[in-house]
Amino acid sequence: MWHWSNVTESLPVVLRGFRLTLLATVLGSLVAAVLGLALAIAGRAPTRWVRVPVRAAVAFVRSTPVMIQLFAAWVLLPRLSVTVIGVGVLGVHYAAYTSEVYRAGIDAVPRGQWEACTALSLPRHRVWRAVVLPQALRNVLPALGNYAISMFKETPFLSVIGVAEMVHQANEFGSEHFAYLETLTLTAAIFLVASYPTSVGLRTLEERLARSH
Repeated sequence: MWHWSNVTESLPVVLRGFRLTLLATVLGSLVAAVLGLALAIAGRAPTRWVRVPVRAAVAFVRSTPVMIQLFAAWVLLPRLSVTVIGVGVLGVHYAAYTSEVYRAGIDAVPRGQWEACTALSLPRHRVWRAVVLPQALRNVLPALGNYAISMFKETPFLSVIGVAEMVHQANEFGSEHFAYLETLTLTAAIFLVASYPTSVGLRTLEERLARSH
């Protein structure tokens, strides 16, 4: 039976978990964005001794479940806090996906611009910084945002290694007060309220970028 008193009592606990969920999402997204770009560039390295291992590592991470990666990191890195492990694993896991997004954005830069940079003898770092990356990043921003939302919705996996994120807190409160219905419903509502406006905003951004091409 539904009791509103359970909702009001669990709200501060769930919101405390939400702060950690949001922190893990923001930090994990930053790791994924930066590391994914590095992997995308390394995957285009002229030497196969760099290119092949990078692509193999990306394929491996993409082919294994994030929960298995969390358990493996938790076992192999016992001295790190579970929060650091959780953020790191989420960041690395999604970096493997964002690297493919970056790769597609880089490949979309017209070949003629690469050739023009070569004809002008521009340094490689300037080609990337001034010509390639501004165009690539503009094209991939909506996709990067969608992966950030996906990461937000996958933060409950962090509870398997003891990270006190929102679902973990809701389960703890529910087990102590026999109020799973109210606390989990409240948690689902917070996920919806937090992610839906962002999804709408990203869709609007994508439509504007498409019209500007």
